[in-house]
Amino acid sequence: MSRSRTAVLAALALVAGASGTALAVVPGDSGIAAIPCSVDYKVQNDWGSGFTAAVTVTNNSAAKSSWAVKWAYAGSQKVTNAWNAKVTQSGTAVTAANETYNGTLATGGSVSFGFQGTYSGANALPTAFTLDGVTCNVDGGTGPTDPGPTDPGPTDPGTPGTKVDNPYAGAKVYVNPEWSALAAAEPGGSRVSNQPTGVWLDRIAAINGANGHMGLRAHLDAALAQKGSGEEVVQLVVYDLPGRDCSALASNGELGPTEIDKYKTQFIDPIAAILADSKYGGLRIVTTVEIDSLPNLVTNTGGKATATPACDTMKANGNYVKGVGYALKKLGAIPNVYNYIDAGHHGWLGWDDNFVPSAQIMYQAATSEGATVDDVHGFITNTANYSALKENNFTINDSVAGKSVRESKWVDWNRYVDELSYAQAFRNQLVTTGFRSNIGMLIDTSRNGWGGAARPTGPGATTSVDTYVNGGRYDRRIHVGNWCNQSGAGLGERPKAAPAAGIDAYVWMKPPGESDGASSAIANDEGKGFDRMCDPTYTGNPRNGNSMSGALPNAPLSGHWFSAQFQQLMQNAYPAL
Repeated sequence: MSRSRTAVLAALALVAGASGTALAVVPGDSGIAAIPCSVDYKVQNDWGSGFTAAVTVTNNSAAKSSWAVKWAYAGSQKVTNAWNAKVTQSGTAVTAANETYNGTLATGGSVSFGFQGTYSGANALPTAFTLDGVTCNVDGGTGPTDPGPTDPGPTDPGTPGTKVDNPYAGAKVYVNPEWSALAAAEPGGSRVSNQPTGVWLDRIAAINGANGHMGLRAHLDAALAQKGSGEEVVQLVVYDLPGRDCSALASNGELGPTEIDKYKTQFIDPIAAILADSKYGGLRIVTTVEIDSLPNLVTNTGGKATATPACDTMKANGNYVKGVGYALKKLGAIPNVYNYIDAGHHGWLGWDDNFVPSAQIMYQAATSEGATVDDVHGFITNTANYSALKENNFTINDSVAGKSVRESKWVDWNRYVDELSYAQAFRNQLVTTGFRSNIGMLIDTSRNGWGGAARPTGPGATTSVDTYVNGGRYDRRIHVGNWCNQSGAGLGERPKAAPAAGIDAYVWMKPPGESDGASSAIANDEGKGFDRMCDPTYTGNPRNGNSMSGALPNAPLSGHWFSAQFQQLMQNAYPAL
């Protein structure tokens, strides 16, 4: 439950002055001066060492073109990150000033902003506020209040709207305050710390918040505070299948291969219950459903050189298909939830042997456990991967020295050379397979910029098809199958709605700076193993053509902050920062 302090100071005395200004009077209360302003300060979530708060300011004096609200804390509270206001702090004194887009504050108008903070000891509510130097909020003596179910407060989203074709169109996207604070703390990180990123629900404990981190409700409440009067998208990664990620160890999960019932009742059901809360009905909630699952059943099973026993087990027991179907059904029943199924990337499913079978198994999952294709709003490619968005220096149709680009070692008979062409073509295949004709695609561009000094400015030499492709390709990985903390990578296109035909948005679903996996074995209670693909000394396996891993050294566990990687991503960003 939230804690709130709303109190006002009424001007009870005449203001003497040469101008002889008339005294404003509160309607129905003759003789009492109008309240100059009021502030509603709500602690929305408090996890013992940190909190999020939402503040709404109402101006009852002359209209303003800019504003600043000030208050002081009685304890150790420190503001670490804010949205919809520029918040600074000196000692206990805090100032929240308008952003360029919300400086106008009409007479009788309100503005809302939010922030995240830390504290130790007590988290006492502020007792006094000023708006542009005028006292407008003091403790009325009632102390903290809980608005209760009949008073949702200023962030009440109202009645849910009709589901739209593209949830990103005309909407802001949620900036995760925890990621934003980590990014802003890095030298130069403030250049991107206001970008929206995905919130990863990668174990049961993450729903309520694990190890001091915000839980799902905390993120949704923070999103309501960011939302204001416009539309807001919240991006969630739903990622805890039984036997998760059967072809890699760094991202293994907590559930065993047979624990499908636990997945349903302890993971999906609680998430669905929270998302279905009418309090969040005004948010557009985008879910990325179970990355790296269904593609594994196509490429890493059945006696192939890339097969693993774990993937053969998951194909045989059907729990990937059942789990995805159940998630789609439960989440798809919520009117403001938009499900996007993970669809690998071009360097995984772009080959003829993988392309159509992958669409077919996705259809199988989308029509299992009571789900239908109506529960699928679209698909996402390149999640947490590095495939270049668009290779401009060569095409799949080029030939050099009598050989097709498809014959080059890098392309290796794939039909696609970049993520945009793959996403658009795979969308068409999915529609052909039975999905709705209006499905949209998302492309994760968080780490596929490949800029910096190593970015080619034109095609490679035409000596051979390999020199032509290798000299011109933006993607500088050693092998297209390399996926862990890749050396030389950069931030890609910034999140953007409707950037190309069939594409709902470019997104940063993988928060830049969060590790893909540890460089060496690290004991942990998160169910995460050590994958040699994250070891920079590893010489590879059939899935990456027995090539070096290309991974950065000294990486922490997957999902943990990796400062060196974040700095490299900023340095190599394309477009450049």
